[in-house]
Amino acid sequence: MTSENGQKRIKVDYMARVEGEGALDIIIEGDEIKHLELNIFEPPRFFEAFLRGRDYWEAPDITARICGICPVAYQMSSVHAMEKILEIEITPEIRRLRRLLYCAEWIESHALHIFLLHAPDFLGYESAISMAAVPALLPTVEMGLRMKKIGNDLLATIGGREVHPVTPTVGGFYRAPTLKELQALKEDFEWGLEAAISTVAWTATLDFPDFAPDYEVVSLSHPDEYPMNEGRVVSNKGLDIPVEEFEQYFLTEHVAHSNAVQVHRDHGGSYQTGPLARVNLNLDKLSPQAQKAMQDTGIEFPNNNPFISIVSRSIEVVHAFEEALEIIDSYERPVPSRITAVPQAGVGCHITEAPRGMCYHRYRIDDQGIIQDVRIDAPTAQNLRRMEDDLRAFVPQVLDLPLEDATWRCEQLVRNYDPCISCATHFLKLNIQRR
Repeated sequence: MTSENGQKRIKVDYMARVEGEGALDIIIEGDEIKHLELNIFEPPRFFEAFLRGRDYWEAPDITARICGICPVAYQMSSVHAMEKILEIEITPEIRRLRRLLYCAEWIESHALHIFLLHAPDFLGYESAISMAAVPALLPTVEMGLRMKKIGNDLLATIGGREVHPVTPTVGGFYRAPTLKELQALKEDFEWGLEAAISTVAWTATLDFPDFAPDYEVVSLSHPDEYPMNEGRVVSNKGLDIPVEEFEQYFLTEHVAHSNAVQVHRDHGGSYQTGPLARVNLNLDKLSPQAQKAMQDTGIEFPNNNPFISIVSRSIEVVHAFEEALEIIDSYERPVPSRITAVPQAGVGCHITEAPRGMCYHRYRIDDQGIIQDVRIDAPTAQNLRRMEDDLRAFVPQVLDLPLEDATWRCEQLVRNYDPCISCATHFLKLNIQRR
């Protein structure tokens, strides 16, 4: 933090994330923020370019490599978009197996975010390793690790491996698990459901800053079930559109100060997507035990405090365990496990709910099934402008704190959103200049 001529400056040179690095630069005059930029320096990844010229059925395997934490979301968005083009109607058994796969991803990703990435912020520790060194906290860390492992085990059982599953494909699965294979996981899932309920109660006791901007929260919403793979795009500001109209209401912008694309609303405003948005907009679709766990916290939902996202993330883990158990109990192995189709030219788009928020894909293929054009909007790109708006509103509350504490709070705010950014223990180096 530096000060000169009545002006303060917060300058963050680099912040690291899985895909790249970022920086924060803020200049304050008096109580007014004159300049704020949250920069994400994602290295060029060229996934859209990789996809052009490839066969349509290769899209799920290639897009899975975009993220090691939520590969299923990328696979499923591409799969659904291609199935719309090829007019493939999947069976109810395939659809339920896809939801089970999604439950696995939410469990492993949310457990990672809650216990290893976000909880140390609230408790004042450098990392989960530091937490585990405290005897009183060791059981909590071990519980989180076991929950994540259960999610990984289910991913491996359905998808063939824990990271970047290989069985999901356009039309279904190359191989569907047997009932015996899934039932072998049931005891762990029953433990996991109880652990997830305890996690909701634990996260609700954390110390949340008093901060609740007037958000537009956006997520999918399905008439009959908690949104994972399907639904309309809705918001708390009255938006209600089919996914096919996404690009009319959500625009991309490559801002000069960042290598990352920002997605914003058509009126220019930011919006939040992810677990807090999903819970806020789909309270009545949560499973019975997830709803009870939420009510037992005493925290009111809908809730606009982004720090509460750790609680909403925990509530979704309860839902995922409960739905996974229901699907395992009534499982019927899909036969056949994959519906085939003849390639035809067309354009298709789809959105699924990644752990961090909506994942949008659009493809155009020719009559041979060769991909001609692609657009992919990751959750990080959709939340980035909201993160800047949050920092703009939140930084004045921490300016009087010691530099280390102010840095910690800024890191914590960004980690509310995105485990890809927050996986590095310290991604911010904070300087505040007073002039």
